[in-house]
Amino acid sequence: MKKLFPTSTAGSLPKPSWLAQPEQLWSPWKLEGEELIAGKKDALRVTLQEQDRAGIEIVSDGEQTRQHFVTTFIENLSGVDFENKKTVRIRDRYDASVPGIIGPVSRQKPVFVDDAKFLRSQTNQPIKWALPGPMTMVDTLYDDYYQDRKTLAFEFAKALNEEAKELEAAGVNIIQFDEPAFNVFLDEVNEWGIEALEIATQGLKCETAVHICYGYGIKANTDWKKTLGNEWRHYERTFPAIQQSSIDIISLECHNGRVPLEVLSLLKGKKVMVGAIDVATNDIETPEEVADTIREALKYVDADKLYPCTNCGMAPLSREVARGKLQALAAGAEIVRKELSA
Repeated sequence: MKKLFPTSTAGSLPKPSWLAQPEQLWSPWKLEGEELIAGKKDALRVTLQEQDRAGIEIVSDGEQTRQHFVTTFIENLSGVDFENKKTVRIRDRYDASVPGIIGPVSRQKPVFVDDAKFLRSQTNQPIKWALPGPMTMVDTLYDDYYQDRKTLAFEFAKALNEEAKELEAAGVNIIQFDEPAFNVFLDEVNEWGIEALEIATQGLKCETAVHICYGYGIKANTDWKKTLGNEWRHYERTFPAIQQSSIDIISLECHNGRVPLEVLSLLKGKKVMVGAIDVATNDIETPEEVADTIREALKYVDADKLYPCTNCGMAPLSREVARGKLQALAAGAEIVRKELSA
């Protein structure tokens, strides 16, 4: 990106009410068959228009074509049983009914490639596409087959790499891997989590990103945050190794959290997507609040490497609130842009 402070979203945006229940994570589709296929395309057009009108420079699909940021990819793999679900503890935080691994995992067909091609046909803007990270995938199911988190993560990484290469060929400019589990299993991140990411990104020529946040603004996550103390220093444990990796961009949560922003200095040389929008509140930031977060981050990140972003996905929010937050993000970035150009 040649423009200073290109803005983007971390992940999901609210779905239209005619496609799925609004303000609800992982809501079932309201349409079926050909109507669902057409409805997803219409929703993708709508979310693209929302981003364009708000002034977002790096656009995404807003995850309009998938119910869940992890399981939609998993359900297209072999070796996964969705019929006999079990309840597991997700990221040591909340219980969920999840599929199981019952045999060798492999990618049978493209999952999001047609959607990415459609998005590419609708815009000339740079596109960022999010995929689940290998560690977060491992933590979102139960494993009756490999019974080893690292082994399973590496198999997922191979499948993700196949998908990522086809997304790149479809015209995607940045492929992002969502790894909220990186803020929970800190030892495993350094032991094998980053290595799994390297497998997932191997051979890619487009830019790669990893998104590491404290989760959606749902009660289980906000309750967990209350237990983390006055300073959230998880990033200190993992950023040194991530800085040494081949990943181009690191996306993290900054605004309204307790992350000491000096941790950004651990990413020297990397591009950083600075979360300047709080997704855990319906309060819409002012452009000046966004600008303040960017200014603070500039103490530790070079201006040409700072990409203002949202903290996480905004699927649980109303479309009106999400729209206001996108507008504030773009306006805040423009304030600091003008300050530096002056």
